[in-house]
Amino acid sequence: MIKSYDLCVLGGCGHVGLPLAIAFASKGLQTCIYDINEQASELVKKGIVPFKETGAADSLKKVINRTLAVSGDPLVISRSRYVIVVIGTPVDEFLNPKINEIIAFFNKYLRYFRPGQTVILRSTLYPGTSQKVKEHFEYKGLPLKIAYCPERIAEGKALEEITLLPQIVSAFDRATEKAVSRLFRRLTNDIVTLKPIEAEVAKLFTNVWRYIQFAIPNQFLIIAMKFGLDFFKILEGIRHKYPRAKGFYGPGFAAGPCLFKDTMQLASFNNNDFMLGHAAMLVNEGLPKYLVEYMKSRHNLARATVGILGMAFKADNDDPRSSLSYKLKKILELESKKVLCSDPYVKDPLFTDTATVLKQAQLIVLATPHTQYKDLKFRTETRVFDIWNFYGRGLEF
Repeated sequence: MIKSYDLCVLGGCGHVGLPLAIAFASKGLQTCIYDINEQASELVKKGIVPFKETGAADSLKKVINRTLAVSGDPLVISRSRYVIVVIGTPVDEFLNPKINEIIAFFNKYLRYFRPGQTVILRSTLYPGTSQKVKEHFEYKGLPLKIAYCPERIAEGKALEEITLLPQIVSAFDRATEKAVSRLFRRLTNDIVTLKPIEAEVAKLFTNVWRYIQFAIPNQFLIIAMKFGLDFFKILEGIRHKYPRAKGFYGPGFAAGPCLFKDTMQLASFNNNDFMLGHAAMLVNEGLPKYLVEYMKSRHNLARATVGILGMAFKADNDDPRSSLSYKLKKILELESKKVLCSDPYVKDPLFTDTATVLKQAQLIVLATPHTQYKDLKFRTETRVFDIWNFYGRGLEF
C-alpha cells in the first residue's frame, strides 16, 4: 500500500525544517521529510538530530517511524497534501538575490507536484519571490495553491518557539489562506495574516531591525574604546533603574546566516538606498578589525599567540555559518604570531581544545560566549578580551 502524508518538508533535515517537521509530527500529522543531504537524512532516520537544538533529540525519538518518516525518494512530494519548502535563500557572492535558483529548484521537482496541492514557502524570500513562483507554476500549466509562511525561530530554541510565537500566514486567495491557517493552528492559535509581499517584507524587516539593534551598542563600544573609556561601566550606569534603557543591548559579534544577508537583500530591494542598513553593516562587520587594532595598540601582537574561544555564530550553538569569529581569525593570522581556535560544538580538525588555548595563548578573545566557558580559569599572565562582558570584568582583564 502506498502511504500518503499530510505534509512533506523539502529540506527537512536542516535547522529550520527538522524542528518544524518534528513539531507537526508531534501533533499527530503524518509528516515526511525529503532532503538531498544524505548524511543528515541517515542520522534523522536513526533518531539522531544532526545539530544542536534544545529538546529536539527526545522529541525526534518519539515521532520517528511513527508520524515522521524520512525518504530519499522525491515521490513523497506527490503523496503529500501540503508541501513545505525549506531551502536556503540563494544569494550570489555580493549577497544579491538569485531568484532563478529558486525557479530552478522547482523545475527540478516539477514532475512530482500534482494539481491542487498547497505549496508553502518557508525560507526568507526576496520581496516578490512568492509571486514569481506562483506565476511560474501557472506558466507550466500546474494549478497549485501557493502560500508564504516565514519561519521566525531562533536556532537552538526552534521547537519551543514554533508553538509559542505567532505564525505569519499569507496566500494569494482566501481559501488557501484559511486552509494554511488551519494547518498552522495545529501548532499555535495565534495566526497573523498578511499579503505575500507584506509577509516577505515583514521577515526582512524583522531580521534587519535586529541587525541594526546590535550595531548601536557595537558603535558605542568602538567610540568608548577609541577614547579609553569603560563602556560596560557606562552601560551599567545607563541601565540602572532607568526603564527607557531596558532594551539597550550589550555589544557583541552580530552574525549568523540571516541578519547580514537579509540586510543586504533589503538594501537591494530598495535600490541600495538604505543608509541605515549599510551603516549597521559597516559597524558590525568592522568590529573584528577594530578589536584587533585595539589589541595591537596595547600589546605586541606580532609576537603573541592568540586564542579564540568560540567559533559558532552565537552562544550554545554549533552553527558556524557567517560567524565573525572566522573574520577575526583571518585578521589575527595576518597580525599575530599564531592563532589557536577552539569551540566545544563546532567540529574542525584544525581547531584545538580549550585547555590548549588556555595554556599556550598569551592573548585570548572570547568570540562566542558559550555557557560552558563561564567557569574557565585563565592564567594570571594571560590577557583576555571580552567584547560581551561575559565575565563581568570589562573589555580587557
